[in-house]
Amino acid sequence: MNTKIAIVTGANSGMGLATSMELALQGYHVVMACRNEERGRIALKEAITATGSKQIEFMKLDLGSLHSIRSFVSEFTATHPKLDVLINNAGVICLRREETSDGFEMTLGVNHLGHYLLTRLLIPSLKAAAEARIINVSSGAYKAGKIHREDPNLKKRYHVIKSYSQSKLANILFTRELAERLQETNITVNALHPGAVGTNIGINRTTGFGTAIMAMVRKIPSFLTPEEGARTAIYLAVHPEVKGITGEYFYEQKVQELKPNALDKDTAAFLWNWSARQTGLPIEIE
Repeated sequence: MNTKIAIVTGANSGMGLATSMELALQGYHVVMACRNEERGRIALKEAITATGSKQIEFMKLDLGSLHSIRSFVSEFTATHPKLDVLINNAGVICLRREETSDGFEMTLGVNHLGHYLLTRLLIPSLKAAAEARIINVSSGAYKAGKIHREDPNLKKRYHVIKSYSQSKLANILFTRELAERLQETNITVNALHPGAVGTNIGINRTTGFGTAIMAMVRKIPSFLTPEEGARTAIYLAVHPEVKGITGEYFYEQKVQELKPNALDKDTAAFLWNWSARQTGLPIEIE
């Protein structure tokens, strides 16, 4: 099978939808992984109409549910022989503290733990490709981040910036740790900062709280469009000059120097081990 296969999480709107469309235009078979089936299928129709591609499909995935993630991977592996590109794009910001169905703080649960489990379960599919790439969408907000070892789920003193910056730091620490563990394989792992993009990320997944705020944000002239924000993810997914590069953090298609909090190997190891325990996985990659 020569057609390359890509999964894009959070593909029903914003950067995820823009990324899915561009990959489809470049000949990829794209799996649009979305939590909300109705919005996902509407986005699927939009993507097919815009690209003319018949190689786009919708698959239901709720990154706030470990059961949903396992079901998604089971369905994907039963119907697809390999995976060439995994773009962990989905993300949330919770203005008020919320929890996933498994009891994790929502922002860390979706932005990090959900993608941690998804990625690790898909490693056999990635190894089946000739050259596979994992792309984790992080944010410059990582610079303010700290992994709160004693209280990762922020049950005490929750704050939206505290939770979001922790999750975005986790994305980079996960990227670097995973890259090291996959050094002898065909898989590369990189993270990126897309820039300030006007998306639906700050809207409550159930109540819609934050819709008005995010509508105002999208009108700020300095904010990027989803298509502009998707450029670095697309670059990391398809460009030949990125082949073999792993464990890096990109912005505007260039490697960026990381702050000390994202280079701490002890914290990265702690996060890896904690994440494995929370998701019921072995510490070592099999």
